[in-house]
Amino acid sequence: MALWVRFARKDGAVGFGTLTDGGIAVHEGDVFAAPMPTGEVIARDAVRLLAPVTPGKFIGLWNNYREMAAKTGAAIPDTPLWFLKAGTSLLDPDGVIAPPAGYAGKVLYEGELGLVIGRRCKDAEEAEAAGAIFGLTVVNDVTALDLLNADPSFPQWARAKSCDTFGPVGPAIATGLDWSGLRVTVALNGRVRQDYPTADMIIPPARIVAMLSREVTLEPGDVIACGTSVGALPMRPGMVVEVTIEGIGTLRNVMAA
Repeated sequence: MALWVRFARKDGAVGFGTLTDGGIAVHEGDVFAAPMPTGEVIARDAVRLLAPVTPGKFIGLWNNYREMAAKTGAAIPDTPLWFLKAGTSLLDPDGVIAPPAGYAGKVLYEGELGLVIGRRCKDAEEAEAAGAIFGLTVVNDVTALDLLNADPSFPQWARAKSCDTFGPVGPAIATGLDWSGLRVTVALNGRVRQDYPTADMIIPPARIVAMLSREVTLEPGDVIACGTSVGALPMRPGMVVEVTIEGIGTLRNVMAA
């Protein structure tokens, strides 16, 4: 297993590598195509971690956990119920979640497992789709709840999910990690509010990728957030939100005061 990160040096130069006990082992080339170690190891505190990927497509799923479906009374879906988040919603670990100017409504956290696509995937069967998943990451699918249904005639999923800073991802991409035994926990100011097993997922990762690939071509770097379960609640200004998946790490962000 490896943990891949992107980072910014103090001079602004961006690089990538794998986390080690001694810091970050710097690599060069393409993270999705045989990256090569440079031999340089830099201290973790000498750089600022960035979102570990810059997705061309940032896809989110709704109603993909059995416990959540049971609580809301939603039907079990046969296919992924998906929406797009704008790429400009991407936020780095430790970045500040800032609602849009003039918005005073509820802002929800949604801790989720994220899939990072590593190679082009179109009309794939499940075995091929599984091989197209480069690794797993942590996503906070932040939502401006009051925008979602601001117009009763048209649910605005993309608008509610795509505000700048509403897509925290990171701190790493884990390769070689089995998704089925993980738990997603979310803590607000240290108090756990979400804690659910990924095994409760209705449509599992390989099937998600296979079914999405029938409708949209998936490319290296695309991110798919697998949906959330019970416990998603509003954040208040100044709160620290931490989404943790053991084996990947903790994605920490602060809600703007």
